Amino acid sequence: MNTHPATSEDTLDTLAGSVIVGGFDGTALPHEISARLACGHLAGVTLFRRNIVDVRQVRALNTSLVAACAGGLPPIVSIDQEGGRVARLREGVAKVPPMRALGTLDDPSLTRRVAAMVARELAALGVNLNFAPVCDVDSNPANPIIGDRAFGRDAATVIRHVVPWIEGMRDERVMGCAKHFPGHGDTAHDSHLELPRIAHDRARLDAVELPPFRAAFAAGVDSVMSAHVLFEALDPDVPATLSRAVMTGLLRDDVAKGSDAVIFSDDLHMKAVADRWGVEASGVAAIAAGCDGLLVCTDPDSQERVRLALVARARDDRAFEARLRDASARMGRMRARFAPSPAESDAALERVLGRADHRALCDELASRAAV
Repeated sequence: MNTHPATSEDTLDTLAGSVIVGGFDGTALPHEISARLACGHLAGVTLFRRNIVDVRQVRALNTSLVAACAGGLPPIVSIDQEGGRVARLREGVAKVPPMRALGTLDDPSLTRRVAAMVARELAALGVNLNFAPVCDVDSNPANPIIGDRAFGRDAATVIRHVVPWIEGMRDERVMGCAKHFPGHGDTAHDSHLELPRIAHDRARLDAVELPPFRAAFAAGVDSVMSAHVLFEALDPDVPATLSRAVMTGLLRDDVAKGSDAVIFSDDLHMKAVADRWGVEASGVAAIAAGCDGLLVCTDPDSQERVRLALVARARDDRAFEARLRDASARMGRMRARFAPSPAESDAALERVLGRADHRALCDELASRAAV
């Protein structure tokens, strides 16, 4: 490795921060998170149940997030709002069933309307990225983590609903995320807790796991999330998130060829990677593999450690610095695409959340699901 002092430390500091999206504790914006957003040491945040009291509080929180970035690129304000059991927002918003229910009803126009409703509410709250849709094919009944989060048990069903979901969210200026590449549907283990392995050959992946992701990119999805799963036929040594063969060779240069979608790592605190490689080393390896954005969801201190690890690697490795610049540029283009725009007042928010057509759509969902 050759040191190259021509790149200033300030530039590397902000370059490294521009690829990190982090979580935090509490229901108000912590000073350290605000300061990191303001100085470019963090690209945005992801919200969990621990950050939510009610919809008015979320609007206020996201208003403060946007203000922290005044004068620079707007932040990524992200959330997992799939429907069913994976919905961080529960009170005061439309009740949406799991994606499996939509796949079972098998009405793509209904799926698009539901996605637009979800996105309309998220946009009013100040969210500009929803980590949905799930593109996994639920082909393993023993899977402990996907199940009814998937639209179906075959690729064709998943494709029929992934595309309208992406389009419905885009209609309301919320970006989507195809997850979990290259497929988490046929695992028997939860990557939050351990490292799953999949032994399928490439022909099986091409037939089952990959087609929904190809459809998502053809539909113009804004981002994709990696799976902390080891695919023996693709890379026998490391999970997809940390594998250049998967993130660059298969994803960027093949499945997503021609797309400017951001490649996000799944949360680097998940045990599938954190227990084996550590959060900092995983962050460096994920960027080197081809990821553009790093999710560091649990601990703000570890977000800073990851950032410093990226700086150190870029300082000593010209090829890594170039890869980091590419990732940062793609993240910047994503941040500029749909800026978060919380409703200007609680009254304005309530007008969106209380729309009569939302209530009617929820009634229609309940009625059709009961038949």
